[in-house]
Amino acid sequence: MTVPVFEEIEPAADCGCAGCARQRRDLALGLPVRAGGHRSAHGARRALVLVTAAGVVLGGGAGAAGARAGDAAEITDGGTVPADPDADTPQGDRGPLHGGALGPGAPPSPGAAPTTSQISLPSLRKTTRTEIVNRAKTWVTAGVPYSMERYWSDGYRQDCSGYISMAWNLPSNEWTGSLDRFADRIDRADLQPGDILLFHNPADPTRGSHVTIFGGWTDYTHASYTAYEQTKPRARKQATPLAYWANSDRYVAYRYKGVVSGGSTGGGASGTPTATPFPGAAMFGPGANNAYITQLGKLLVARGGKSFYTQGPGPRWGEADRRATQAFQQAQGWKGGAADGLPGPRTWALLVSGQGRDIGGSSGSGGSSATANGFPGRGYFRPGQSNAYVEKLGKQLVKRGYGRHYVSGPGPRWTEADRRNVEAFQQAQGWRGGAADGYPGPETWRRLFR
Repeated sequence: MTVPVFEEIEPAADCGCAGCARQRRDLALGLPVRAGGHRSAHGARRALVLVTAAGVVLGGGAGAAGARAGDAAEITDGGTVPADPDADTPQGDRGPLHGGALGPGAPPSPGAAPTTSQISLPSLRKTTRTEIVNRAKTWVTAGVPYSMERYWSDGYRQDCSGYISMAWNLPSNEWTGSLDRFADRIDRADLQPGDILLFHNPADPTRGSHVTIFGGWTDYTHASYTAYEQTKPRARKQATPLAYWANSDRYVAYRYKGVVSGGSTGGGASGTPTATPFPGAAMFGPGANNAYITQLGKLLVARGGKSFYTQGPGPRWGEADRRATQAFQQAQGWKGGAADGLPGPRTWALLVSGQGRDIGGSSGSGGSSATANGFPGRGYFRPGQSNAYVEKLGKQLVKRGYGRHYVSGPGPRWTEADRRNVEAFQQAQGWRGGAADGYPGPETWRRLFR
């Protein structure tokens, strides 16, 4: 009777068989002891049992048997790569950025990065929502391939948690078990671009755990959103059901603690950015073509300038933009060069904050436009919006008996509770379908305040 031979081997880096691929993955994903793993799973090479029998030569037969065993393990443990959009996304452990002080060719050294307990809020890198989403877009544009072992040129690991570390501009590569320490938990209804939806599976972190960046709702139903994520085969931007294709109820919404106001990409159906700093006079005028012109036009339409546009607004500067801007400036009582139709810092500040007087003579937030005869425009009532009109709407809904969805408030920030209360009021009018979508229009406003 032949005694089984126990031999410790290291899986070949260039071997594509299922057994070696599985071993390489298990070695890379073995949890460190500090994260709850076992020493045998992290520090020791796994033993390969080579069973020899009389008459069987080590090599072909045993190799085939080993390959079949490896294949079986892949199948029974779900190791095969499923088709998108439900791709398996294993991840690496916490570690420093790849390169830097270590040199561009040096491998990352686990444990060298500061622990999250050593990172206080003041030391977190400040960032805006626009910057988070723009960083996320860079990997999508570059088509960064998914890998839990490779690092992109910016030093971040090319898996789902490395992607969030990059987008949030964190000082180290994190994993799904540590990202929440850099963030505050929020309600899904309060999601804004740059926030994340995180599922960490503590029972088996390498199976099912995943995280995506929220890029904005796809429509008024809030049933799906634009997700930026790093998954097989490469980084992508895709409309995704809330919260994800699988394990949807286990995803938790988080907001980065270092996010600051300014430069928001917006998240509503209108897609209009809010609280964006004045981009400069050079962005407006004949020959200009950029997203700020579209934003300006939408803000002007919301403030009573719709009649100036036969189509659009769009990104190319036109006479309609100039005339609508001039009408808004004249509504503030400005004359001469102060009402030339070209937006300056003061014009821009009044538009993005909802202050000043609307085109046609009514005043901005807190003024007479918040009356039955002064609907301010649909743009004020969308996810991410925060203004006096939202709060006035909420108070009127409570007054009319349609405030049951408020847990607190109402307040100036538009929430899912506002939408559901408006929807209830619209349905009470006998409206259905798109007429009762929860977003106030002129007739909803008139009936609510009459």
